[in-house]
Amino acid sequence: MKLNNLLQSRTSKIILLIALAFIIFLAIQTGIFLKRIYSVNIEKNEPGYLYIHTGATFTDVFNELERNNFLKDRNSFIWLAGKMNYVNRIKPGRYKITPGMSNKDLIVKLRNGEQEPVDIPIHDVRTIPQLAGLLDRYLEIDSIHIVEKLSNEAYLDSIGFNKNNVLAMFIPNTYELYWNVSLDKFVQRMLKEYNRFWTTARKEKAKEIGLSQDEVFTLASIVEEETNGISEYPIIAGVYINRLKRNMPLQADPTVKFAIGNFAAKRVLKKDTGFDSPYNTYRYKGLPPGPICMPSIKAIDGVLNYQKHKYLYFCAKEDFSGFHVFASTLVQHNRNAEAFQKAMNKRGIYR
Repeated sequence: MKLNNLLQSRTSKIILLIALAFIIFLAIQTGIFLKRIYSVNIEKNEPGYLYIHTGATFTDVFNELERNNFLKDRNSFIWLAGKMNYVNRIKPGRYKITPGMSNKDLIVKLRNGEQEPVDIPIHDVRTIPQLAGLLDRYLEIDSIHIVEKLSNEAYLDSIGFNKNNVLAMFIPNTYELYWNVSLDKFVQRMLKEYNRFWTTARKEKAKEIGLSQDEVFTLASIVEEETNGISEYPIIAGVYINRLKRNMPLQADPTVKFAIGNFAAKRVLKKDTGFDSPYNTYRYKGLPPGPICMPSIKAIDGVLNYQKHKYLYFCAKEDFSGFHVFASTLVQHNRNAEAFQKAMNKRGIYR
């Protein structure tokens, strides 16, 4: 009897030890599994960006993570994504992925749509196709869609612009936007910035000059293209306003370059000034139909705060500094122009 009790006692201890060992083993395995799920799961040691397109599926997201080599443990990511119901809650956008992120960190960010905005430098643009190409590099919006939308007369009319002056809607600046912003929301943001820029004070100055807001933008685009010196903006603007008041053609070389499509030309020839285009201010009086570039805010304010003087002409200095000499008479201007032309000939600049 004692022997049986002893055997039973030993058997119970063995079973207990086996059970404890199994529990410990299970705990270790569970800990390892949980560690794989909740610990760091980013392969790269530097920040990167994940782009999730509108309409993407979980498979698309996973493939993009794979393509960028973001994940160390793919299976644990898939398992936790299912548990956290991310599979059915995909949100498009541009997401910053940082070293040290766990599966949970990553999924929470993606599921909540915590995307990183994009800084878009909108300036130095001459045409809508050029603007579309710029936006295509920073946003999900397709460039073709942008061109089509901003060339649609009915749509442009609904927002107060037309195909000639629509560029005036874009006030040059660096804008923070989400990568997957829709084109309509993008335009609404630009209209908001346009209305914010045109304060009561700026509107009053434009009215005093006798120009609309868009005409100010157009004149500023010519002024911007004429000189490298910001200090000359108000002076050159004053020249053109004097000519407008006297019903004289502006005869602005940058408008000719725009008309013939040769922005790199250093010299405007006689045949160029005869080119038939409403943008050629040698042939047509007044301002061209729209801006020839996207002028800086300083150029716009240079027009609004133009310098009042008697100059009707100006010509580039013969030292090629980018600055100009001004004249109130044609005789003096012709002397200045001749000196500059000789300087160009000496340097072999004929185009």
